[in-house]
Amino acid sequence: MCILVKKWNHHWLLWFLSALVVNSAVAGNPDAKRLYDDLLSNYNKLVRPVVNTSDVLRVCIKLKLSQLIDVNLKNQIMTTNLWVEQSWYDYKLRWNPAEYGNVQMLHVPSDHIWRPDIVLYNNADGNFEVTLATKATIYSGGLVEWKPPAIYKSSCEIDVEVSLNEN
Repeated sequence: MCILVKKWNHHWLLWFLSALVVNSAVAGNPDAKRLYDDLLSNYNKLVRPVVNTSDVLRVCIKLKLSQLIDVNLKNQIMTTNLWVEQSWYDYKLRWNPAEYGNVQMLHVPSDHIWRPDIVLYNNADGNFEVTLATKATIYSGGLVEWKPPAIYKSSCEIDVEVSLNEN
């Protein structure tokens, strides 16, 4: 399939590709489609996935630096391209693989499930959240992994020392 896009509209393109991947991956496997429908038909992504509201939900996070885009010494701002790897357990997203054709994991649009509200504290441009909603991977035991890319501008104290080497 070829798509010709004359004017870049990343929101439309992301929506289209997301819909295409979900439909082709889920529609290609009837067990995966049934699982997707069963898991998300009554799922409320606004509710933190814990049995009791007093329960703690542990979210693991890793930041993987992909690129140091810019260091602005004058304004003390660093721009980085990161992979924000997050994982947690969602008890509402568990299933028995034997009941779904041995489907062990499922890729779902991350905006269909609960996601942690994690922001960069020393943000320098007002963009506090991950802007690209990539797919999350859900495993039969309830483990959710979400690894979106993000570009952050962070304010940080940069101490520059000039050293002149004399030979």
